[in-house]
Parts: sequence; C-alpha cells; structure tokens
Amino acid sequence: MVQLHMKRSEQEQFLFETTVEATVKDTVAALVEVHNLRAKIQMLKMEGEELAKHGPAKPIDKQGLDEYSETPVEKGPHYTMDLTGRRTGNACSPDVAKVLLKSLDEAAAVAHKDQASKKVILNKTMLQDAVDTVRGAVMICYPMGLPEWDLVRMLLEDKEGDVGAQYGHEQLEADSSTLWFAGKQMMPEKKLSDYLGRHEKTKAVVKLQKKGSGAPAREPAVDADTQKAMMAWYYKKQEEQKKLAEDEDDSYASAAWASGKSLKAHFSGVQNVRLPR
Repeated sequence: MVQLHMKRSEQEQFLFETTVEATVKDTVAALVEVHNLRAKIQMLKMEGEELAKHGPAKPIDKQGLDEYSETPVEKGPHYTMDLTGRRTGNACSPDVAKVLLKSLDEAAAVAHKDQASKKVILNKTMLQDAVDTVRGAVMICYPMGLPEWDLVRMLLEDKEGDVGAQYGHEQLEADSSTLWFAGKQMMPEKKLSDYLGRHEKTKAVVKLQKKGSGAPAREPAVDADTQKAMMAWYYKKQEEQKKLAEDEDDSYASAAWASGKSLKAHFSGVQNVRLPR
C-alpha cells in the first residue's frame, strides 16, 4: 500500500494508505473525508468539554450571563454558571461527565496531528468510531437530548459546516478539491501510479487545495528540529569566534619563551643569570 502524508499545515496533517491503482478522484474523496472528520473531532473536543461543564446551550436570543437575566434562571443540582453566557449551566452529574470527557480525550488522541510522527495510519472507520463513542457518551449524559441549536448536536448530526466557520476550520468538498504532489496538480482522471510509480511501498507528501486557490506552499528544505539544531550549532561557533577575538593580544610577547634570543642565551649559559641587587 502506498503511504500518503497529507499535509496542509503543521496542525492539519495525517497519514493515509491506498493503492497506486486508485484514481486521483477517489483518493481525493477519501482524503477529504478523513480531513473533515479530524476537524469535526477537534470541534467536538472543544464544545464537548463546555457541554460537560456547563450543560446544554441557550437559544441565541437568550444568551448572556445568568446574573443579569431579567427572568428567573432555572438551576439544577449540578448548576455551574457559564461565564461566556452561552450555556444554561445545568450540567450533568460529575460522575457521568467524566465518561464524556474521557471519550472526548480518546477521540482527540485518535485525530491528533502527532499520529503522523508516530506512523499511525488514519482512515474513515477509526475516526467515525471515535465520533460514535462521543455520541454515546452525550446520550448517557443527556438522555433527554440536546436542543437543536447546541453546537455539539449540530456536529453529531453532520452539520459541522455551520460550526466550522466559528472555529476557523475549513470544510472541504471532494468535488471542489484538488490534490497536489511535488508542486504539480494531480489530474482526477489519472491514477496515482501515473505520478508516484507502480511501487506499492512508495511514500509521498501530498496536499489538498480548493479549486482555484493555486499551488500550495512548498515544504521547507529542512524540518523544524533540524533547523533548530543548525541554528544552535552556528550560535555556538559564533560564540567561539567571539572568545578567540577577545584573546587576540600581544601580551605573550614579553614572555621568556617568546624571546628571539632565548636559543642563543641557552647555549651561552647566560639564560638564568641574575644580577645582584
């Protein structure tokens, strides 16, 4: 299986496996699904934590701090006021909330960017399983369901397009996305083998772009860790040169070993002659 390292940025990257016989069009569709699922999990992590702490969301026209509310605020047994004023504060039981927080942490770990450096291959199934686990935890915490305006419910109902704009996450569509390799766009009707060769053990860095957005930025010649090591080495050499420059003086010229007549004095036997005071 050919290994593709999809990298749009340092945060948006993952490993994906396919075959060189797959078409570019099918590969783009699969990569877009994984990309969007990762973005969904990241948004679920942020909103799910707020849900566990402060309960369901308020309607948009009623959002605001409870202490300034003109109408009485209904406070449950586990009420915790939301300082942003977006949620009711009526959280679920702390014991049950732990289940939700644990499922969120596990889902975030599956979709984390560090999976690429750990050589973990991502696919739609494992990410969707993580989302389904979070869905089950939400149902345990709030069996009565969440209001339709709650962002967690919108994410679980595949309405993340409306939520993504609030978090700056760019949702991709397979029909409007292009795949790039080595600074060149891969044509959808061709196979991966036309660009990567027929060897199934090939590894390649590819990038997803929206149509019309032009070529993506090229990868740097060296990675961040190598660049830091190079900078540290040059800094060390620079400090050594400074110390050498500071030691460039001629004070040694008056030393006995530096005298041009020391050899003659040695053989004449007058090298250590001292005059009486």
